[in-house]
Amino acid sequence: MTPTKGYAAQSATTDLAPWTFERRDVGPHDVQFDISYCGVCHSDLHQIRDEWGGSIFPMVPGHEIVGTVKKVGAHVKKFKAGDLAAVGCMVDSCRVCEECKNGLEQYCTGTGMVGTYNGREKDGTPTYGGYSNTIVVHEDFVLHVSEKLSLPAVAPLLCAGITTYSPLRHWKVGKGHKLAVLGLGGLGHMAVKFGVAFGAEVTVLSTSPSKEEAARKLGAHKFVVTSDAAQLKAVKGYFDFILDTVSAPHDFGLYLSLLKTDGTHICVGVPPEPAQIHAFSLLIGRKSLAGSCIGGIPETQEMLDYCAEHNIVSDIEMIDIKDIHKAYDRMVKGDVRYRFVIDMATL
Repeated sequence: MTPTKGYAAQSATTDLAPWTFERRDVGPHDVQFDISYCGVCHSDLHQIRDEWGGSIFPMVPGHEIVGTVKKVGAHVKKFKAGDLAAVGCMVDSCRVCEECKNGLEQYCTGTGMVGTYNGREKDGTPTYGGYSNTIVVHEDFVLHVSEKLSLPAVAPLLCAGITTYSPLRHWKVGKGHKLAVLGLGGLGHMAVKFGVAFGAEVTVLSTSPSKEEAARKLGAHKFVVTSDAAQLKAVKGYFDFILDTVSAPHDFGLYLSLLKTDGTHICVGVPPEPAQIHAFSLLIGRKSLAGSCIGGIPETQEMLDYCAEHNIVSDIEMIDIKDIHKAYDRMVKGDVRYRFVIDMATL
């Protein structure tokens, strides 16, 4: 076993604090890499507080993980010591169901995907995430990272990046499409970057007029303040797609009215309460309300390769691990542009 340093929540009511635990030995198909940086996702906070239920304690959060390979198993073919490597939101799946065979491990219908943290390995051992100094993962769930990109800024691509890349690719959003990005945070800023790179006309929908300058710097072509009735009226029936990154309660009917006939509203944010949607919001205009999770391993690697080719990374603010709860407080207030990343050298 490998002694490992991390930051863990011991219960839903305690703060993260230093905790020492053990990683498994490197097996024949495993990759061990030392963690350099770990992104901070809103889901980290939800899960350490057990807001979604079923949390496993002690919990070491973190699923936007990048670092350098330290050791590989005897049968590992894809990595060697010294390579840059990354792990996202999952570390295993059943491998044999139809979804897994099609590279959609995130939708595994066998055992279900195994979360990088707050999950259980097939032997029942809890998984511990990237707020730690090292990790051991089967090579099939480890990703290659280009040396062309800033490593800290790559970390959020493993969740915020793939969560927005995957639906845009699935619905083939690109040239000739009018895409609205609802919300300009960790997810939203990546959606803008990808939408622009794919050739779509991108509009940011936001409650905050102060975000217009930032949205345009990211490449957005238009900006609409959703509290301004006149601005909303001007884009009624305008968009082919809305990518909804908002995790706070909001009026889906209002945004569905902004779609063209056959338009699609794609949810990637998770509001705390079920939405109320009138059927006429969908019937009039034959509109669709859809959702998307992260991407599978092949698509996540495709995204990382695309980002290397097009020089796309997240906009980040680096923090020390000891400041994680201050970062959570600021994240909840939306006071970050656009993703916190922990420098694990501060552990």
